[in-house]
Formats: sequence, structure tokens, C-alpha cells
Amino acid sequence: MTATTMGWTLVKGAPMAAAVGLVGIALFQLALAVGAPLGRAAWGGIHVGPLPTGWRVASGVAVIVWTFAALVVLRRGGMGLLGMPEAVARWGTWILFGLLLLGALMNVASSSVWERYLWGPYALILAGLCFLAARSDGT
Repeated sequence: MTATTMGWTLVKGAPMAAAVGLVGIALFQLALAVGAPLGRAAWGGIHVGPLPTGWRVASGVAVIVWTFAALVVLRRGGMGLLGMPEAVARWGTWILFGLLLLGALMNVASSSVWERYLWGPYALILAGLCFLAARSDGT
């Protein structure tokens, strides 16, 4: 496999890899929403154990947001989902890139060790995958 072929394979696989990572975030948020004692790993790390009710509701909303984000990058990768227009997928993937980059910076600046050393790098990798997906030809 040549370097050019490897690069093309990476770009083509980026939307799927990004979607898997985004679903990972959605599943983590789902765990928080149903009461998993992971408060130190989310929302600034200020809660020990399960999140309070308001934050659990926010995590429930986040499940929907991150699941939709996964659908956006899958559509950008050429999967025709829910009749989503390509323009929505293209712009949505660029927006995700920016938000994930910002999220990575915010997580690295967090006082939470979980956010600093797990979610910061995780968001940075997802931002890179979304960047590759956004730059792809959408097929």
C-alpha cells in the first residue's frame, strides 16, 4: 500500500471513525443521565458520584445532540441517512470540527483530571477526524 493509498483510506474511514467516537460520547452521556457515578468525569468535574437531576437532564439532551452529530458525519461519509441534504452534512461536519476543537481546549483547561487527560485528547482526535471528513468529497 502506497502512502497516497494509505492517506486516501484514512480520509475515507474518518467519517466512520468519527461517528464511532461520537456515539461513545453519547453512551457516556447516557450513563450519566441514568445515574452512573461518573460526575467527576463530566460537566467540569464538580460533582462527586451521580449527577444532580438538572445535570442528568442535560446529559439526556446531550445524548440526542451527540447521536445527531454521529449521523451528520456518517452522511458526510456518503451514507444517505434520513434524507439529510449533503450541504447540512458538509457544514455540520465543519461546525463539529470547530466545536470539538474548542471542547478539547476547554477540557485540557479543566480542573478535572478525567477531562484533562481523557476527554481533552479524545475531543482533539475527534476534531481531527471531523476535519478529515469535512475535507473529503462526501462519498
